[in-house]
Amino acid sequence: MQPKKQLSLFDLSMIVVSLVIGMGIFRTPVNVAAKAQIPELFYLAWFIGGIVAFCGALTYAEIGSRFPVTGGYYKIFSAAYHPSIAFAINCIVIISSAASVAAISIIGAEYLGKIVLPEEMQTDFYRVAIAITTILIFYFINLLGLKASAKTQNILTIIKIGLILLLICAIFFGSQPETIKPIFKAADGALPTWSDYGKALGLCLIAVSFSYAGYAQTINFGGEVKEAKKVIPRSIIIGLTIIVILYLAINYVYVKVIGFEELKTAESIAAILASKIFGPAGFNMLSVIIFISVMGYVNVNLLSNPRAMFAMGEEGALPKIFSKMSKKTEVITVSLTVFTLIAVVIIFYAKTFDKILNYTIFLESISMASSAATIFVLRKRTAHLDQKTIYTVPLYPVLPLIFIAAYTFVAFSIYADDPNAALNGLYIFIGFLAIYFIARWLKKNS
Repeated sequence: MQPKKQLSLFDLSMIVVSLVIGMGIFRTPVNVAAKAQIPELFYLAWFIGGIVAFCGALTYAEIGSRFPVTGGYYKIFSAAYHPSIAFAINCIVIISSAASVAAISIIGAEYLGKIVLPEEMQTDFYRVAIAITTILIFYFINLLGLKASAKTQNILTIIKIGLILLLICAIFFGSQPETIKPIFKAADGALPTWSDYGKALGLCLIAVSFSYAGYAQTINFGGEVKEAKKVIPRSIIIGLTIIVILYLAINYVYVKVIGFEELKTAESIAAILASKIFGPAGFNMLSVIIFISVMGYVNVNLLSNPRAMFAMGEEGALPKIFSKMSKKTEVITVSLTVFTLIAVVIIFYAKTFDKILNYTIFLESISMASSAATIFVLRKRTAHLDQKTIYTVPLYPVLPLIFIAAYTFVAFSIYADDPNAALNGLYIFIGFLAIYFIARWLKKNS
């Protein structure tokens, strides 16, 4: 049974925005500023990240247009490479997404708890209770059907965009003049070379690229989008345009309002902007912003990841029960329930899973590059399609190659900065490959 086509251009555009804008933009600019050392390199990193993201967006727009299926992020790997590769990469994406949902729910619960709970109740027990309750609320909303969860997502995303625009308005409440001119220093203390600047840029792009990441999973909704061949490309482009504008604007405001040197070590950059606008009540405003971001992130992951699991069930990479769909609501009930349970269980082991998330960063770079590369395979296999009915990326193959090269560069930067994280990521990938082939062997012999 295949789901009905219910998502509109607006629905999918809001999903794109929420897949990308989570907690990162309130935290990663501090890391980027510390690695950049000078504001010119800081701005350059975010600008390059935006250009690369557009190259990726246009590439995935064509992939989604040529291959509009539910669980597309699994199926493009399966079709272009091998089901084992698709299984391993998507298992990593699903577990890291569930871990992210768990960790971010805890952060959101901490902020919300400080404004709704008395001080004696601000303990780990109540934070975990709020986090689990948040996840379960959106689980039950998603059980109502795609229309209910998509409308909820639209409301949360519009509020989130409005609140980020509100933070950007902090620029009108005064800026922080730089008292010390930032200087770029090489690791050995010598005069910096172009190589030193290149290494620093690579480290900046690690955080920047993952602040922009997430929109690739939009293709998971391909089978449920009205006029998918037109709507998927437009929604990715519209959504990413909103994201890039917001990111460039808020990072400019961070530097001007906080000061670049202070930004390098600031603990709560969004709180500083909120306090500029709302004074002492700024923390409460920030708590609302953070919690709405958390709600949007939880809901969009409950929308996206079960669809990859649905595709895995359809192809037999997971048991067929994962492709089971409610006849009444057309909800992928088993996949949705299992993903929710994984996220809830991980809440109790969030600190351990933070380490696993570090290991998967390297693999996510590889998966982004390799998933974008499927465009070359799909172009050959779908050459018979009417070119007037599908989107084609401009300047092909230049833009896809720029995107692939950029994420390959990020992967090498991660390896250079933390070889153990990269190698452990590869071991996790090999482990999932082994699980796939062992499961197939057992199934064949049974």
